[in-house]
Amino acid sequence: MTPWIRIDSAQVPGNGGELCLYQRGEEFSIRVTGRGELMNSRVHGSEDALAEHTCARLTDCVNPRLLIGGLGMGFTLAAALRHVSQKAQLMVAELVPAVVTWNKGPLGEQAGLPLQDPRVTVSEVDVARLLIAGQQAYDAILLDVDNGPEGLSRKQNDWLYSLDGLTEAYTALRPRGVLAVWSAGPDKDFLQRLRKVGFKVEERRVRTRGSKGARHIIWFASTSA
Repeated sequence: MTPWIRIDSAQVPGNGGELCLYQRGEEFSIRVTGRGELMNSRVHGSEDALAEHTCARLTDCVNPRLLIGGLGMGFTLAAALRHVSQKAQLMVAELVPAVVTWNKGPLGEQAGLPLQDPRVTVSEVDVARLLIAGQQAYDAILLDVDNGPEGLSRKQNDWLYSLDGLTEAYTALRPRGVLAVWSAGPDKDFLQRLRKVGFKVEERRVRTRGSKGARHIIWFASTSA
């Protein structure tokens, strides 16, 4: 079998450890040193579903404004672009500049070069900053940050999934807005926090690769009208 080759690495701000990009043939893997694989280019069905099911809920928005927290390998962004209008706006917050560079370089073709789409704006900041700054700014917020509520790489990401973070997300959404949160696994406490903030929540289990692969969780949390 062809061995994995490490082609780059980057530190996650805030003592979040080291992200490493590996390649094996046409397959890519992003891993957190000492903690395992964070994502793989062969299994992105749940990332696609995160965007597809969110956009399907925006039936009243002709030209929606979306905030995507976490660029990853670009698959969530690419799927969102396929399901919104040509006048939609997609803001991407990515904390690690190297991840943006990887998506412009060796990773780009895997997802179809979504960063080249003129509807996309990338901010190399913590998505929390954009949540706090935005009051009724977005029709949808998609969070695919650090493996979900039980993160791998950065302790500061816990704020996003706390009552304070979820309250900021609720405030940043427009009426009938949608907060969609990807997670590697279920979390009853997080589900309760979503409801406590005032969201109406649906939990869905999705596969990583078609009808196969591991099951991941996506919560779709809607604001009131």
